[in-house]
Amino acid sequence: MFGNSSINTPIGPISITCRSEKIWRLSLGNPPPDVGMTSAEHRIICIVKDQLKEYFSGIRKTFDIPLDWEQLHGFQRKVLEIVSGIPYGSVFTYGQIAAKLGSPKASRAVGAALAHNPLPILIPCHRVVSASGHLTGYLGQKGIEGKRQLLELEGQKIVGEKLG
Repeated sequence: MFGNSSINTPIGPISITCRSEKIWRLSLGNPPPDVGMTSAEHRIICIVKDQLKEYFSGIRKTFDIPLDWEQLHGFQRKVLEIVSGIPYGSVFTYGQIAAKLGSPKASRAVGAALAHNPLPILIPCHRVVSASGHLTGYLGQKGIEGKRQLLELEGQKIVGEKLG
């Protein structure tokens, strides 16, 4: 069973979907209406909402939320596992992620895997930039602007659409 709720944030509404007491999806943009959920799913979603509020207020630097990793497989899972370890306020390039995977020429494949990240912010794909420092591709209705806002919240200086 899935439980769904939403929260308004500085980068727009975020829909939170819980499955089996784990966060299954975070969707940036216009969320669907809240739907019925079990008390366990409600508890997990309340924890996510509280932690997102703390993150956007600058208090929280890491998340302590059970994520549904079972939905992720192969190359994408490997990419997202590496990205989940990027510390608050830090950035990696697509090439650095590819090198950590042992495939230094796979930066485009890394970008493709990140484009389908079902758990943005919680798995911080906004912390991945191009080798030149340009902010490239981001999920949600605000796109690059949302990525810029998240990186600035974490202390990065952005000039235009590039790390400053």
